[in-house]
Amino acid sequence: MSTIAWLLDTNVISEAVRAAPNVGVMANLAQYQGELAIAAPVWHELRYGWLRMPPGQRRDAIGRFVQDVVGDLPVLPYDAQSARVHAELRALRERQGQTLAFVDGQIAAVAIAHGATLVTRNIVDFANLPGLRMVNWFDAASART
Repeated sequence: MSTIAWLLDTNVISEAVRAAPNVGVMANLAQYQGELAIAAPVWHELRYGWLRMPPGQRRDAIGRFVQDVVGDLPVLPYDAQSARVHAELRALRERQGQTLAFVDGQIAAVAIAHGATLVTRNIVDFANLPGLRMVNWFDAASART
């Protein structure tokens, strides 16, 4: 059994169902297949987005993807350790006069608490969070880590 190294943000998972997905993202998803996970808040975002879609072929296709592909990924919990880290991150941002989006904070906290690198396109949203390692597989310069 391999170790979880990469925690995928919602925008990374969603890329796989695009008509023309980013080549770097898809290559990394394939290369690191046994080392990928999602955070419980990402699982929520994906399922919620799918359940809100109007009935039809696209919703059916997304539903199959969410259940069959994403559903096979390990889901790292937002647990007590994650909650402790999340509170610290929110308080830090508040002292800096900034706001950390609640779900982004949860995702970052899960990554930190579980020692995983967050893979996201939203580098700015997660910038300057102590202890958070992240990479943008959409950026050709960092597509291979």
